[in-house]
Amino acid sequence: MQIPLVLTLAVALAAVAPAVSAHSLKDLERMLGDREKYFQAVDKAAPDFTLRDAEGRKISLADFHGKVVVLHFIYASCPDICPLHADRIAEIQGLINQSPMKTQVQFISITTDPSKDTSDVLRHYGQAHRFDSANWLFLTTRSDQPEDATRDLAERFGHRFDKTPDGYQIHSLVTHVIDNQGRWRANFHGLKFEPTNLVVFVNALAIDAEKPHGHVAPSLWEKVKRLFGS
Repeated sequence: MQIPLVLTLAVALAAVAPAVSAHSLKDLERMLGDREKYFQAVDKAAPDFTLRDAEGRKISLADFHGKVVVLHFIYASCPDICPLHADRIAEIQGLINQSPMKTQVQFISITTDPSKDTSDVLRHYGQAHRFDSANWLFLTTRSDQPEDATRDLAERFGHRFDKTPDGYQIHSLVTHVIDNQGRWRANFHGLKFEPTNLVVFVNALAIDAEKPHGHVAPSLWEKVKRLFGS
């Protein structure tokens, strides 16, 4: 366990500790809503999908039932904010994967430009942005789907990727968090959110912070410290 990660999470959790004394995820959501301006709580069924990965395998959201999913939309030829978004997600994955949460969290990137993002592009994108393939996938449309299927999916997640005549796309930037029951629980907007706030939220979902207990339960902070081996 690396000390900097514990200290970083300690600072983040210290900010929300007063609100989670009742072991409620709703309390954590309220605190993040107050302290993280780019956080948006959501509570509804996540849009389902069945796409394919670089090897041609069909991948559905339902395949990750039991895991927390961190999902975002990008396209590989994006010249500006998509690479920055990918790097931010890779940073968050790096924090998660230093803990036992690695086996409980799945990261998914979905291309909105399937005609250009070939299997080779999908394979190499993760290496370029330092993703860990153990719990990361880059998905695209299946051969029997229309070219705009993933852009339609992005719209179902509340934002748009509109193609311009020169082949670029005008789009928003959102990181979506889906819980281990397939419910869409949060959006983190843009690139200015604090990565540890997303890590804390993901860990709260993964350890089932809102599950009622019949005994005096440890605080969320104590649970997260145990998960990170501190």
